[in-house]
Formats: sequence, C-alpha cells, structure tokens
Amino acid sequence: VKHWQYAAMQGHPESRDNLGCCEYLNGNDELAVRHLMISAKMGDDDSLNEIKDMFMKGHATKAQYAEALKGYQNALEETKSPQREEAKKIQWK
Repeated sequence: VKHWQYAAMQGHPESRDNLGCCEYLNGNDELAVRHLMISAKMGDDDSLNEIKDMFMKGHATKAQYAEALKGYQNALEETKSPQREEAKKIQWK
C-alpha cells in the first residue's frame, strides 16, 4: 500500500485506483470515492467503472458518478490530437 500511496502522489492513476479499491473493500466508501474520482478525472476507465458500481450499489451518489463521468470525458478530450488520430490509423494497417 505504501508504494501505491507514493505512486498516487506522483500522479499514477492506476495506483490511485488501487487505493480506492482497497478503501472500498475496507468499508471506507467516502475515501474510496475520493481516490477513484481523482483517477477517473485522469482518464482511468477502471476507476470510472468502480464509481459506477458503487453508485449502483448505493455507496456513491448520482452527483459523484456524474462528476466522475464528466471528468473522465474531459481527460479523454484533452488527449485527443490530429497526430494521435493519424498514428492510430497507421498503427492498425
């Protein structure tokens, strides 16, 4: 867990997701949502899905899920560029 905490503080979204999942399993829903929200806003789809699952089970609010979804979509938009789209076309030929 210490390594995940360190990596999360350095901006590693998967580590932040792992911390969120650990907190959720330990019953700390509020802290879990905070961790997952950060990584979802960094574009981590696993975190977005975790928040969705928490919402469906009543452990997160609709507003929290909506915020995570919007942040995730914004992160994806920020990573789009004509050069990346061109590279995707070339990669799959």
